[in-house]
Amino acid sequence: MKRIRKLVSSWSWEALLIVLLVLTIVLGNALSPYFLTPFNFSLMVEDFVEKALMALPMTFIIIAGEIDLSVASVLGLASVIVGVTWKAGIPLWLGIGLALAVGIIAGLLNGTLVTRLGLPSLVVTLGTLALFRGLAFVILGDQAVSNFPNAFTNFGIGDVPGTLIPWSFVVFVILALLFMVTLHWSWIGRQIYATGINKEAARFAGIRVKQLKLMLFVLSGLIAALAGVIFTARISSARADNAIGFELDVITVVLLGGVNIFGGRGTLVGVILSLFVIGALRNALGLADVSGDVQNIVVGTLLVFSVLGPNIAQRMQAALSRRQLAADSSTKA
Repeated sequence: MKRIRKLVSSWSWEALLIVLLVLTIVLGNALSPYFLTPFNFSLMVEDFVEKALMALPMTFIIIAGEIDLSVASVLGLASVIVGVTWKAGIPLWLGIGLALAVGIIAGLLNGTLVTRLGLPSLVVTLGTLALFRGLAFVILGDQAVSNFPNAFTNFGIGDVPGTLIPWSFVVFVILALLFMVTLHWSWIGRQIYATGINKEAARFAGIRVKQLKLMLFVLSGLIAALAGVIFTARISSARADNAIGFELDVITVVLLGGVNIFGGRGTLVGVILSLFVIGALRNALGLADVSGDVQNIVVGTLLVFSVLGPNIAQRMQAALSRRQLAADSSTKA
């Protein structure tokens, strides 16, 4: 019995995610014979790479005790900027640069409202979610720009020569490594965790909490704009309604990855595992011709589970620890 208790108490959230990923793979293989093919894996990775990119800075922001609901709208606005500048005859590289600059400005606006005016990030980014999406529709309307050069679209849908690895996934891997080193092995990461645990204590410890959070929101806007550029290249179309609803998957991925919604706890390893769980689940359901609405129900359920699950697991571990201490005390007595 003691061995079972020790085993349960030593379980990590990442281990549970690995079990969940294995179950998802088994489910996908049962739903479609094409699920475990290399070609389908390439398509699956290509399909969720924009969400994966946005999940990286979102992890930092939530660990720091904030949230950014506007990322999908920034993606859509960046896509529109790329489209309208190309349509106007502006060189594509300059249009991409402008789109990234717009992402930085969007993040700066979010961060300024949160850090300088003291407004809740939930309310601020809920408002800018509508603001940025509205700007995209004002600029482009219900039109679409799709006559992009082949080199641009080939980057969005092309693979590394000799492999089935999408170029966009290579971008994600590079950024994921940089974010992981920053969060887990640098002073910036320690400051992010400290801010999420107790921002007042972090401030007294000399951490510039406002500047740190402002930097994180700017980073989130920049990466969301980069995701917008990649998304535009992948579907070869710039539209104001690109990526509507992506914020649900991004937040679900981060919370399911074990990041505490109240800040101060979480790992990028868990978030990356969660990415593959959500990506594989959506891919499996898509192969089974399950509608997008049903898929959103499943993802929404996982979002609720991602909030409740870690808390329940912690309480179970605490209860097991108390029982173990009580058993040890009675044995000594």
